[in-house]
Amino acid sequence: MRTVKKLAVASAVTMLSLGMTACGSNKSDENSSAPAGSNSGSASNSKGALKVALAFDVGGRGDHSFNDSAAAGVDKAKKEFNLTTSDVSANHGENDAARVSRLQQLAQSGNNAIVAVGFAYAPAIGKVAKQFPKVSFAMVDDASPDSKGANVDQITFTEHEGSYLAGAAAALKSKSGHIGFVGGVEVPLIKKFEAGYVAGAKKVNPNIKIDRTYLTQPPEFSGFADPAKGKTAAQGMFQNGADIVYHAAGKSGDGVFEATKAAGAGKWAIGVDSDQALTAPAAVRPIILTSMVKGVDVGVYNFLKAVHEGKFKGGNSVYSLKEGGVSLSTTGGHIKDIQGKLDELKKGIEDGSIKVPSA
Repeated sequence: MRTVKKLAVASAVTMLSLGMTACGSNKSDENSSAPAGSNSGSASNSKGALKVALAFDVGGRGDHSFNDSAAAGVDKAKKEFNLTTSDVSANHGENDAARVSRLQQLAQSGNNAIVAVGFAYAPAIGKVAKQFPKVSFAMVDDASPDSKGANVDQITFTEHEGSYLAGAAAALKSKSGHIGFVGGVEVPLIKKFEAGYVAGAKKVNPNIKIDRTYLTQPPEFSGFADPAKGKTAAQGMFQNGADIVYHAAGKSGDGVFEATKAAGAGKWAIGVDSDQALTAPAAVRPIILTSMVKGVDVGVYNFLKAVHEGKFKGGNSVYSLKEGGVSLSTTGGHIKDIQGKLDELKKGIEDGSIKVPSA
């Protein structure tokens, strides 16, 4: 395992101009398709720049959250290193075979580096990386044996630690002593968010009431890209007495924000992955208390920087709270009054005196 030291998490400001990518589409900044490569690797394009492909999870560009953070990392590397980039998106309800086929096509198209966003790609990337040993792969959000490989950077985060602070912030700001959590899909990764959030809230207020729900169950992953379901779930929590709702639901979080705004004064939402007070639709930004920022952009950028410099090595890159891999955003100044308490809790996590559950 490689632990990333003293990471400075980049803000998501650069994502404001990102557009939408249609599910299943392949969009490139080149006018013509690249020549197919062999299964032994890929070659640089005619300009001499590295070719990079980004395989999104469901929702693609424009989710204002997880996928957009990955895209920001690619966009930054593209600008700095003169990369040629393209991206594709997963389809709702697709199986591992579809993901395998997508990654194989990207490798055969001459890409030197491929970034797969989301744990659902784990089995596919583990298989395809072995077939294309000269291609460098990044696997975001999985460090299991399924995706392990000599040419795979398994990029993971301590989401439970950042969510602990989000839960503490919710409990400290709640007037009703009643908060909520909306998860996109009930899988171990999102359970980490829930576990940390609940633990942080109960640290502040052992008697706090916490409503929890998941929008879909695996293998149905549309819960990460269904704002209507997110809105309905949050509406129910506000009607039940909650005054703050934290989402870990990708683009479905847009619906949580809509419900929060509609619920009126005194209601707040907590964003995830990106600083959503900067990336969500402008109309809902004022109701975002804070966001649990996850440095996906930094992890992806670091991977591409290593490939560009010829220093890439496979392994597990862990981005933790102590190294800045996860954090709470301060946009809007809404948690300024409780920052001192949050800093105390952060210090406790970093020095090990606070043990945050991950399940």
